[in-house]
Amino acid sequence: MKVGIAGLGTIGFRVAKALDEGLPGLELVAVTSRDRAKAQDRLTALKTAPPVVVAGELAAVSEVVVECVPKGAFMEIADPALRAGRLLVTVSGAGILANPQVVDLAWKHGGRIILATGALLGLDAVRAAAEGTINEVRMVTRKPPNALKGAPYLIENNIEIDGLNAPKKVFEGSARDGAIGFPANVNVAAALGLAGVGPDETRLEIWADPTIARNTHTIRVDADSARFEMTIENVQSEENPGTGKITALSVIACLRGLAAPLKVGS
Repeated sequence: MKVGIAGLGTIGFRVAKALDEGLPGLELVAVTSRDRAKAQDRLTALKTAPPVVVAGELAAVSEVVVECVPKGAFMEIADPALRAGRLLVTVSGAGILANPQVVDLAWKHGGRIILATGALLGLDAVRAAAEGTINEVRMVTRKPPNALKGAPYLIENNIEIDGLNAPKKVFEGSARDGAIGFPANVNVAAALGLAGVGPDETRLEIWADPTIARNTHTIRVDADSARFEMTIENVQSEENPGTGKITALSVIACLRGLAAPLKVGS
């Protein structure tokens, strides 16, 4: 399968390296980036550097398009990929929530969207529970203050998180509102909302916590089939503290599953 990557940041470049090192049945054929020169420079670290193309060309030459761009550029990649009937792999639950028309676009043109698990856990269990009746889904996200800096919600509400010496709750509301206010920080909440009872019914708390070093997410689900609680503590990426290292690995695992003879998990 021919794979193209949009964006060569924290996630995209790690995925590119994995493909370059070899994922059975998959081939990296092209990348696209707003900063073409920087992308070409980064690609020199690979054994076989693919060409840097524009978004439309990426969709033309790839069977699978891996979207790793900021939320604001999501449709620049998703639209041509889905119109070309491609498989779009993304971790941007926030991008999907902001652009719900992508689902109809995929149906109309024979495309498909896979929202990779990203930095979360338990989405299989949530999806299974959603086949029955879910009574409540709650998520509590705790991140070191450096991982939340620059979030639009903090800026718009004049919430100061520098110099904290104790945990501070900076948001409480729906997963949809959290994804809008913290687009670079809580894609996990958007994914949880899409997997379960919906982003408006999924409750979310976000804490800036100077006492921890890892991005931590706790999910609590009460359903007619099961009640469960799960916590994941993600090591921050060196380039972007708001993104856990496991996010890129989740995309790599997703890609590996596309061509593997055995795929574990629903």
